[in-house]
Amino acid sequence: MDAQNSRLDAAWNLRGALFMILAMGCFAVEDSFMKLAARELPVGQVLFTFGVFGVLVFSTLARRAKEPPYSRQMLGRAMLLRSVFEITGRLFFMLAIALTPLSTASAILQATPLVVISGAALFFHEKTGMARWLAVGTGFIGVLMILRPGSEGFGLLSLLAVIATLGFAGRDLATRAAPRGLSHRQLGVLGFTMLVISGLIALPFGPPPVWPSALALAKLLAGSCAGLIAYNALTIAMRTGEIGAVTPFRYTRLVFAMIAGFLLFGERPDQWTILGSLVVVASGIAALTQRNKAAG
Repeated sequence: MDAQNSRLDAAWNLRGALFMILAMGCFAVEDSFMKLAARELPVGQVLFTFGVFGVLVFSTLARRAKEPPYSRQMLGRAMLLRSVFEITGRLFFMLAIALTPLSTASAILQATPLVVISGAALFFHEKTGMARWLAVGTGFIGVLMILRPGSEGFGLLSLLAVIATLGFAGRDLATRAAPRGLSHRQLGVLGFTMLVISGLIALPFGPPPVWPSALALAKLLAGSCAGLIAYNALTIAMRTGEIGAVTPFRYTRLVFAMIAGFLLFGERPDQWTILGSLVVVASGIAALTQRNKAAG
């Protein structure tokens, strides 16, 4: 019986890992098309259009499930805080991938789980052992290796991805306090509504909106579809198998992003970016593994 249960657990973990890889690949595709669209359209317009598309899709899914797209529970303190962090993460990451190399922005974003672990210890008083703190500290050193402050290779625009990382980490932490009555469809509506708001915030600070060409619309549609697939695959992955076995596969997003950056944008990350990325990924996996052992 134990052997049979072990095989079942392994099968569920494999399924969860495959869905996580699918999600990360689709997120990289989404980022690539958003970056391509931002070459023709203002960043605010890209965010706004993508957000409207997502709201329509998730609202339709919610209504089919006989759920109201918006709920009073979304007005709670935790959800309002989550929304602020969502806007911060979405807005600044879109700016990061539009104005900096996709591979660099994606590499910095991989530090999000490390920030979440630190925030959980500081604000939710989760027990964090010395090994996890060591992994977190090493991961932040990896981020500094990518940024290289004080060197000729340092670019202030890279800080956009750092701010986005803090925003996404805050969103993930606030999600822990989200009412359990909200479905992933309703959270999708709320998340994409924040994307619409992010676009509206960005619009006054950039060029005026323009009528998109057929090619630009196709890029937006392709990116939106990839993002929706990624969101649903991520939800399935996090509900399948053990979190400690599935979550480390989030880091495949960096691999997909570097491949997309090379093929689509001619990006060639320097040795410091590659080395720093490896440090961040290894530290994140170590921290998540330590977390899983502690939970066990």
